[in-house]
Amino acid sequence: MEDSRSITESDWQRLRTHLPVTRKWAYFDHAAVGPLTQACCEAMQIWLDEATQEGDTAWPIWHDQLRELRSFMPKIIGAHEDEIAFVPNTTTGINLVAEGFPWQPGDSVVTLENEFPSNLLPWLQLRQQGVDVRLVPCDNGNVSMDQVIAACDQTTRIVSLSWVGFASGYRLDLQEAAERIHQTGALFFLDAIQGMGVFPLDLQTCPIDFLAADGHKWMLGPEGAGIFFVRREHLETLRPRAVGWNSVDTPFQFDVSDFRIRPSAARYEGGTMNQAGFIGLLASLKLLHRFGLNPQSTIIGQRVTELANELVEKLSILGAEWLSPMVPDHSSGIVNFLIPGKSSASIRKSCMENGVVVSCRGGGVRASVHCYNNSQDIDRLVDAVKACL
Repeated sequence: MEDSRSITESDWQRLRTHLPVTRKWAYFDHAAVGPLTQACCEAMQIWLDEATQEGDTAWPIWHDQLRELRSFMPKIIGAHEDEIAFVPNTTTGINLVAEGFPWQPGDSVVTLENEFPSNLLPWLQLRQQGVDVRLVPCDNGNVSMDQVIAACDQTTRIVSLSWVGFASGYRLDLQEAAERIHQTGALFFLDAIQGMGVFPLDLQTCPIDFLAADGHKWMLGPEGAGIFFVRREHLETLRPRAVGWNSVDTPFQFDVSDFRIRPSAARYEGGTMNQAGFIGLLASLKLLHRFGLNPQSTIIGQRVTELANELVEKLSILGAEWLSPMVPDHSSGIVNFLIPGKSSASIRKSCMENGVVVSCRGGGVRASVHCYNNSQDIDRLVDAVKACL
């Protein structure tokens, strides 16, 4: 699929063959933990076999595969290789900024009151350092950039927002958010975990300052393998809080009497990494890239939102009520709904009994649709909801 414009319905169905989960489940839980691709599974199995049979003699091979992943990231988000660090999860990336930024008493940070805890707790903890943490309310999950900007003043150093709300599914206009935040003089941190793997992001043109995302949701990778981005101009701003042998410019020379910190984002990596996980993530990203995931293409995002709209239409017939904002320009693959008179837990139970995977989040049933899902999957979900009415 070198030319993503040529992708047809039959191609999406071919993509399904790379997702073994489809043999059993109609899987709509990508906003929690996505299933692994077959390519990811095979890559990790090769690593496991090598580690078992060859020990550390295969380490140079794994090291080269991590270098390949770093060099592949510009094809996914447009970032320069030296702006990318590998982290175990989104939480680590958020804390690299929250703990590494040179805060002063009286500084402020702005975020949303409905953020996932990992994008709230690191900022709230800064109150111990005299930082004013301002939480912007959200009306039924809608994010008002006017309210975000109104919460900023000359003391605001960072605004931290999620690309897509984990419960509401509301998707930010990143270009607008970055430009308006910068107009206040603040920097922009993006929790990208609910958008990467679906929607295009070109960090060469969209002036986000910091970003973190784990690969285990929409990127279809394993848990424990995530990406942290820091724009080159801010590299010296963030103090590395956990340095180790891999933080220095000569990591394989273990004499630390005269060390130099790496001149790239890799300085934040510290020590040994989850090589198997990152090797698996690379395999899944290569697959998604073949089907249109790149900094400019909207084809996967369009596919996902079209399927989400189909789900909304079919659930509407059952009298569903929506906890996701129905705002077309801000929609995502997350659909959060209620059925009056039925508990979310009972609906999820019926779904599981009928081979459909969803979650309960934000007071409702959260279905998160990926591009390899199809109308048959959606019908299975709708039928599972009918079964408990």
